[in-house]
Amino acid sequence: MVAAKTIMVQGTASHAGKSVLTAALCRIFYQDGYRVAPFKSQNMALNSFVTADGGEMGRAQVVQAEAAGVPPSVDMNPILLKPTGNASSQVVVLGRPLDNYNAWDYHQELAGKLWSVVTVALERLQNDFDIVVIEGAGSPAEVNLQATDIVNMKVARQAGAPVLLVADIDRGGALAAVVGTLELLPPGDRERVKGIIINKFRGDVNLFQPAIKFLEQKTGVPVCGVVPYFDDLYIQDEDSVVMERKNYLAVNDGDKVDIAVLRLPRISNFTDFDPLESEPGVYLRYVGCDDTLGQPDLVIIPGSKNTIEDLLYLKQTGLAGEVVRLARRGVPVVGICGGFQMLGRELKDPFKTESSIEHIPGLGLLDMQTTFAREKVTSQVQATVAGDGDYLGGFGGHLTGYEIHMGRTELGAQARPAFIIETRSGQQVDVPDGAQNAEGSVWGTYIHGIFDNDLFRRHLVNILKKKKGLDTEGQAAIISTEQKKQAGYDRLAELVRNSLDMGLIYRLMEI
Repeated sequence: MVAAKTIMVQGTASHAGKSVLTAALCRIFYQDGYRVAPFKSQNMALNSFVTADGGEMGRAQVVQAEAAGVPPSVDMNPILLKPTGNASSQVVVLGRPLDNYNAWDYHQELAGKLWSVVTVALERLQNDFDIVVIEGAGSPAEVNLQATDIVNMKVARQAGAPVLLVADIDRGGALAAVVGTLELLPPGDRERVKGIIINKFRGDVNLFQPAIKFLEQKTGVPVCGVVPYFDDLYIQDEDSVVMERKNYLAVNDGDKVDIAVLRLPRISNFTDFDPLESEPGVYLRYVGCDDTLGQPDLVIIPGSKNTIEDLLYLKQTGLAGEVVRLARRGVPVVGICGGFQMLGRELKDPFKTESSIEHIPGLGLLDMQTTFAREKVTSQVQATVAGDGDYLGGFGGHLTGYEIHMGRTELGAQARPAFIIETRSGQQVDVPDGAQNAEGSVWGTYIHGIFDNDLFRRHLVNILKKKKGLDTEGQAAIISTEQKKQAGYDRLAELVRNSLDMGLIYRLMEI
């Protein structure tokens, strides 16, 4: 069997655009008729996804797999680090949680032991696909991490992959970052860098030609292209820093439904709300402790990697009190996963699964309590609406999504299930999910991706519009989230293909 050709995308720093450019290359190779898979040996992210067989992996590699036209697999991201604090993470290996580790113990003791997991996963992809597009993490020039590296140059050496080095010119200092990165690499690794990409460029590229000439003469490495800055493509982000940009770009002209998502310090899976952002007549904003919650038409409490700590943050900042007051006045409040757990009477963590705090009162908006277990539930699901009331009532369709949680929630007499899960990981079940209050104005669920369901999303938005007195007649057709994704990948591929010397890249891969 002939092993797949490989190419690796590394960066001069974090947030240089590696993930998006990897997705673009996946789409380009897919369009050109190749069977292509993404690969990132170790990803640190709070945005994750559950595969069909119940494995958890980083959302960025899911986006890249979608761009490549293939189902996501945990082999594409064999190690996922989900931060639980400033210097600790839950380590997920081949889709299953291993344990929580602090940064020192992970890098000094565990990372090397996981190298065999990385190589086996990579080998499986190389055997099953024509091309594997590999993404690095951070910068390969972080000399303090080179000895324990399992995500940058060590992977390039293992795969025999030529490396494209990406620099973010929008931050400034891109030329120095490229030259400095190459200078700090050992000679053998430096020779692996076969191309340079300048990313997020604004302005006239013709004025940048002297800089390109300088880089090529200084480093001896060709510049493969200059990719323009863009913010108008529907490509899901994995880093929560993007929420600040979304707030900046959003505009409320007073004739839109105002949806406020609480910006938790450890927010996870914030991409759950991207489809709402795309709905006509919706103003979606993220609200932190320095922002004004005001009088939104809907409050959403998102998922969290550390639910108890984030609930404590809401209480300390006063946001918890504001949400409760709004709910008492009839403003609908929705909780997703960790946000759903916060809506109850209390949360317990007897095994200190997520936090050192063993017990905390919840917001008290739903009659239920949650206890954190040692085992994580990860599954794709299909469900129907069980709740009634103004917001869930009247929707009779089926829903799809996925669960990622360690909490087990018990409902009291004053709460009713919001949904019924009918299939879990392909198996027929009859399991209640979530909860709602008697009026139906407060409800929550463990189902991530629930707003990806186009009919359900429009159903909820239309109810909010009617309550606000906005017209729902003659509005735009329902937007297909899946079609919008695919169109975004195609536009991304077109932009990057026109910006890079793809002939050179193919030659670097010996294709």
